[in-house]
Amino acid sequence: MSVAAQTLRPPSRTLMFLEGRAISELGAFLGALPLLGLAPRGDGHPVLVLPGLVASDTSTRPLRSFLKSKGYAVSGWRQGRNLGLRHGVQHAMVDLVQELNDTHGRKVSLVGWSLGGLYARQLAKMMPERVRSVITLGSPFASGPKATNAWRVYEMASGRRADEEDARFGGSLASTPPVPTTAIFSRTDGICAWEGCREQTSSMSESIEVESSHCGMGHHPAAVFAVADRLAQPEGKWAPFDRSGWRSLAYPDPNR
Repeated sequence: MSVAAQTLRPPSRTLMFLEGRAISELGAFLGALPLLGLAPRGDGHPVLVLPGLVASDTSTRPLRSFLKSKGYAVSGWRQGRNLGLRHGVQHAMVDLVQELNDTHGRKVSLVGWSLGGLYARQLAKMMPERVRSVITLGSPFASGPKATNAWRVYEMASGRRADEEDARFGGSLASTPPVPTTAIFSRTDGICAWEGCREQTSSMSESIEVESSHCGMGHHPAAVFAVADRLAQPEGKWAPFDRSGWRSLAYPDPNR
């Protein structure tokens, strides 16, 4: 991890206070469903959605329901609240990816919100032969552990140090998975430093910026549309997100 990444500071108290807008973002999602219906339909491949810290599958239900309506075989993570890498969590996720891959006979796309996105990246590094793509939502994989306003909560919930990386779980968090990877982030994220949620641009990786809170990113209309757009790409024919035309109004230039 670079020195710059290690010295990133968490978002300001003002931005953290503004996380309350996640409630209105859920309302915006419900109101935008007719427009979100214009997102491309999927090809039916399995999609595993992983929740953030102290959240459960309930938090990802709006996103999962929408993706199911688009034709995907969608699954939650089935482990209750995400309290970090406690005993058995990693093995259960590995088993679930294997189960979905074997059951459907197709590679699995992984969508992870915040801490769930860190899991998604590491699973893809461990099981690239079973993973089709990775999409993260406000996941701080490229920053130091204390560049978030949630590191103390993580340590209390998991019983682990926030800076403790497990080499047996995919190795370095910052390294890009060997599958098509999209990092969705927001500069107004009140929980994680946005700079640490961006992916390096390559032939198989990209970043998409949305104007969202952290706690509402999983149901923010622009983020949901971007997830659906990325999942709908034909396997083996990945191309960067197209933000031309009307999309430029909803998706700022992440490199500005």
